[in-house]
Amino acid sequence: KTRALGVDADTLSAILGRAANLPADVSQGVARAFFETEFAPREVNVGGFFTGYYEPEVLGSRAPTDEFQVPLYRTPHDLVEIAPGTEAGLDPSFRFAQRTAAGLSEYADRGAIMAGALAGRGLELVHIQDPVDAFFVHIQGAARVRLGDGTVMRVTYAAKSGHPYTPIGRVLIETGALSAGGVTMQAIRAWLAAHPAAAPGVMARNCSYIFFREAPVDDGSLGPVAAAKVPLTAGRSLAVDRLLHTFHSPVWIETTLPSGATYRRLMVAQDTGSAIVGPARGDIFFGSGDGAGEIAGAMRAGGRFVVLMPKEGRR
Repeated sequence: KTRALGVDADTLSAILGRAANLPADVSQGVARAFFETEFAPREVNVGGFFTGYYEPEVLGSRAPTDEFQVPLYRTPHDLVEIAPGTEAGLDPSFRFAQRTAAGLSEYADRGAIMAGALAGRGLELVHIQDPVDAFFVHIQGAARVRLGDGTVMRVTYAAKSGHPYTPIGRVLIETGALSAGGVTMQAIRAWLAAHPAAAPGVMARNCSYIFFREAPVDDGSLGPVAAAKVPLTAGRSLAVDRLLHTFHSPVWIETTLPSGATYRRLMVAQDTGSAIVGPARGDIFFGSGDGAGEIAGAMRAGGRFVVLMPKEGRR
């Protein structure tokens, strides 16, 4: 679908069709010539800002046990998707609501669900060990869950409660728990672990709650299927603002990794996220597991954001 920045979806689709006919072992020179023929670079003239995300790996059990008691839930049957601003009485930003006999209303938020609002409804998809791990699975929108029989279960985003996303890093800054320059995933995790009594209340400040579905793991080298309906590729898939960018658009980025290394490469817009807002805002998918998480959790850097515009049908 064509989005506000003007990358025409039909023209892009035709180009991607031609790309699919190139040999799988195409040389770098041929690939470069193809992009130079088909696309023209357009730098987004606002400051680029990049973060990272990943697919966590956690231990879990399909049935609750003494060790695994924290559920990840399936989509409830009374949760429905709505167009923003179409339902009187609901926040105009809401895209999900609860269907009731009296009409549509706000769904239970994170705090209510953590307190048991969905317990006993048979919605549990899998159970994991730690509520903080569960919270970060929600933030990332997917996970690989290693079960006791040695198999790997992949869960991925299916829907959300509809409530706005609130970064709890901001909450911890506002309360003085963390400094503005020290907010990383690792710092937030450490604070939550060190303050178990306060942690549930802080996590509940992010009212948005994610529901999951089970997804196949057809290729262990690839990430989950994301918003653009294709599996994510580590270091090549970029989450962007879905209201501005047309999915599958090539994007050239230049930024700096937490290690200090320069990161310059061609990415593809294949995902989105509640916190990814703005024309030069990018969230880099770094892969699966703890190693990817270490990079993703510390990734916060400025840089260049260059959209490759199809030469045909340019606006």
